[in-house]
Amino acid sequence: MPTLDLGVLVSGTGTNLQAVIDAVSAGTLDARIRLVLSNKPGVAALERAHRAGVPTRVLSHKGYARREDYDQALVETLRQAGARWIVLAGFMRILTPVFLDAFPMRVINIHPALLPSFPGVDAQGQALAYGVRVTGCTVHFVDSGTDTGPIIAQAAVPVMPDDTRDSLARRILAREHEALPTVLQWIAEDRVVVEPGSGASRARVIVRDRDPFLGFWPENR
Repeated sequence: MPTLDLGVLVSGTGTNLQAVIDAVSAGTLDARIRLVLSNKPGVAALERAHRAGVPTRVLSHKGYARREDYDQALVETLRQAGARWIVLAGFMRILTPVFLDAFPMRVINIHPALLPSFPGVDAQGQALAYGVRVTGCTVHFVDSGTDTGPIIAQAAVPVMPDDTRDSLARRILAREHEALPTVLQWIAEDRVVVEPGSGASRARVIVRDRDPFLGFWPENR
């Protein structure tokens, strides 16, 4: 079974990074984290990586006039570290084709909603404002749109009558911590296949011998 060589991009607290670190440590994820790369110094995600003995690097976007130039620097840094698959774990920048073309269908993101509902920022707040009864999280490949890439797996979370944005976000985040390492292990097992779209149809993901619906909270926790 191949071992995934991961590069993880972060900008903040890094709780999804911690979930990946823990899964690797527990032996439930066949992966090596080659580099944790942040566009911001001093964030908690970097400290999580330090504690786990994972290499880190800070590459500030502020030193680059063009997004494409910054993304090229990201690509070169990740390649030098030996990363072949990229995980966005709270990376608060939109990636350009310069980056995405360097890692085609090998950039993974997790979003706190059941896409295509509530893309972009504050998906939890959007869900509450719309009045939905069920939301959740989505693991997907990244393309040039905003949360529009092919969906790999989803997990559902009910919206309670007394939910606030923060309480809903906490419950969704707990599912994210389960879903992301699970999907990465499927990729390590070569179970994830992208079928290209044709005409008006979009590319779609097939997961061999696994159910890409990861359950309804709190079952299967």
